[in-house]
Amino acid sequence: MTGVPAPRAGRQARRNEPAEGLRTHSAALLRHAQRLREGAAALDWKGPQAEAFRWRIEALAERCATAADGLARSAEQLDAAAGPR
Repeated sequence: MTGVPAPRAGRQARRNEPAEGLRTHSAALLRHAQRLREGAAALDWKGPQAEAFRWRIEALAERCATAADGLARSAEQLDAAAGPR
């Protein structure tokens, strides 16, 4: 039995695929940043080493958020270059 292939996406949909991929990655990075922050806040650990650890986790979460912002801006630029949806 042979299957019928799924219809191909239209030209406009294919043109927006890279931007959608960037938005997907951006959202994933934001979720990672949030989970990092929540995990660090939930730790029941005190002392200078704990504070240093939390600082490192916050720095990593901030890097994730910064990268997510960059990906979102790139997606907007791709959308603008592709024209109206």
